[in-house]
Amino acid sequence: MPSSSLSALRGPAVLRLLALRQEQKLTTRHVRLMAQSLEVTERTVWRWLAAAERDESAAAEPGARAQTRDRFTVTPEVRRLLALWKGNVAAVHRELTARAARQSPPAAPPPSLPTLHRAIQRDLTPGERAGLAGGERAARKHDVFLARPRPWRNKVWETDHVQAPVLVEVDGKPRRPWITWFTDCTTNAITGVAVTPGHPSRESVLAALRSAVLREDPYGPFGGLPEKVRVDRGKDFLSRTVTAAFDLLDVTVEDLPAYTPHLKGTVEGLNRAVEGMFLAALPGYARQPRPGKRAFRPKDEVLLGFEDFTARLLDWTRWWNTEHRPSPLRGKTPLEAWQDDPTPLRDVPAADLWTFTLEDAGTRTLTTRGIRFRRRDYVGPWMTGQAGIQVRIRFMPHHDHRIEVYDAATGRYLGPADLADQATEEQLRAVRRARSARARRLKKDLEASQRERYAAATRAEAPQRLGALTTVQAEAELVQNADSDLAQLAMPDLIPHAAPPADWRTPASLAAPTTPGPPVRYPYGRDGASAPDGRDGRAAPPTTDEDGDTS
Repeated sequence: MPSSSLSALRGPAVLRLLALRQEQKLTTRHVRLMAQSLEVTERTVWRWLAAAERDESAAAEPGARAQTRDRFTVTPEVRRLLALWKGNVAAVHRELTARAARQSPPAAPPPSLPTLHRAIQRDLTPGERAGLAGGERAARKHDVFLARPRPWRNKVWETDHVQAPVLVEVDGKPRRPWITWFTDCTTNAITGVAVTPGHPSRESVLAALRSAVLREDPYGPFGGLPEKVRVDRGKDFLSRTVTAAFDLLDVTVEDLPAYTPHLKGTVEGLNRAVEGMFLAALPGYARQPRPGKRAFRPKDEVLLGFEDFTARLLDWTRWWNTEHRPSPLRGKTPLEAWQDDPTPLRDVPAADLWTFTLEDAGTRTLTTRGIRFRRRDYVGPWMTGQAGIQVRIRFMPHHDHRIEVYDAATGRYLGPADLADQATEEQLRAVRRARSARARRLKKDLEASQRERYAAATRAEAPQRLGALTTVQAEAELVQNADSDLAQLAMPDLIPHAAPPADWRTPASLAAPTTPGPPVRYPYGRDGASAPDGRDGRAAPPTTDEDGDTS
């Protein structure tokens, strides 16, 4: 029997022996049998009995260390030091020793290092020790979480972005794509997935949502509208376009608190499973153990193309849904669990779903040059004879090559409009190369301007900045900066401002740099009376109050 189980039996065994002693039925045979059962000596059992007769609390935990009033316990000061030193008990002991030595008169010596270790192990839970050493995330690993009951299908979905730790060739460059997917919490089925070569956006969420809701080929049989979707405060999931699409589809969005991945454990488990079950075996896996001190990618390693990677990921998603048997489903595949659920599904036509997941850009007037949108012209063959009507524009985010046009009055779909005078692929590649070169130059210039060198110090002294300039170099750089600063080149006093009217209350500091204008007579009051004239027949000069205002 394990030692922990034997320790748990000590208390009931000692209590039984005490009851036999009180009944005057206790014999040496009873003690011998109890010692053999607990794997201790007979003398140890007699000692437990004696301690239990002196103190009733000793009968609950026989053999435990006696608790005295002067036993050291963890104090708030020790807890703060543990948090400061990241759980390093030896560092905490050195700090306590140094503080005790600095006190006057000298305080009582701190506990020994073994005593401190025992107190921390006894008074702090594993979660508290992990939290003081590694923070809340480390402490959460020792918590107990309740499992949500599994309702009917499409009751709750969860969605998330995850960056694949696999390098994929995109336009000749290695990139790590992002995966956006929706999963059903009841059947563990992946209802929709979208792959983005670069950083995901609201367009990625809308594309994955369309593939999740539609049940026709090649998306089915999973799909339909869910009742609720859990998100983790990602700005893409809470964008105006995505939330508007969920509102139109009558789907409730549950915005979970930040840094709480355990509240959407289904999709987080999927993020971990896809790496260990699929991505780790692909070429270009970024977390593959490498020989040597530095992790590097072999030069002769052939990466997957983006199209090939997407095809393999979709095949793995199909395997997950139809062949994999997650343990929560008790031997069923997600497809079998989905088909065994009789809950009716809410379907949306593909055309309506496409409209709901587009971003609204307001109304425009269709002119003879087409539709002007974002300083570009969009045209379509259906526009012939339609110039002058009011239309409403909807578009997929970041898809600048095409917009969808609807009648502004009736909402009837008119047709798509493509970008006029669209640049060729060669021109686009040239523009991308020029932008990349400009970004590299700018990054290099910024790093050079912010790089400051200091002298190495071997003793405590003020930092010494390095980098000497001659007088000529300093003046030349100052002149160059002055020529590029528009604020210094401005000459606001070149043409003085005209003087304000005489009846304005103007501070003397603003009235001084103005030029006097021609005399103009203004009404003096609300009753239309003119301002009083001076001796020469002109308007009296304004007087200045003590606060600097003229009147």
